Amino acid sequence: METPEAPPRIRTVDKSIPGRTDVPTVARVLELLTEIIDPELGIDLVNLGLVYGVEVDGHDVKIDLTLTSASCPVGPQILEGMKRTLGRNVPGIRAIDINVVYDPPWTAERMSATARSMMGW
Repeated sequence: METPEAPPRIRTVDKSIPGRTDVPTVARVLELLTEIIDPELGIDLVNLGLVYGVEVDGHDVKIDLTLTSASCPVGPQILEGMKRTLGRNVPGIRAIDINVVYDPPWTAERMSATARSMMGW
């Protein structure tokens, strides 16, 4: 399977361990984040533009993420889904740190062309 490239709007830092398949990589984390669907909109977190950054440092993963609003009712569900999906599907992961940020605020301009198409825009 071909691994996805990070869209330019996502900051990535990859300090994964080269040549190892038993540790996390930025590509694998991003691939899995496309499987986490916002239950209200039916579109994945990456294409919605909610993922601001992914950093892999050895066995540890840090993700900067925003929500469509600070009062997003499904925020806890999304965060739990991220931790569960990454924990089950990323070999060698030791820590998952999800940092929810609201600066800069999310806007529809962060959505990919795929997401816009799915929204009928």
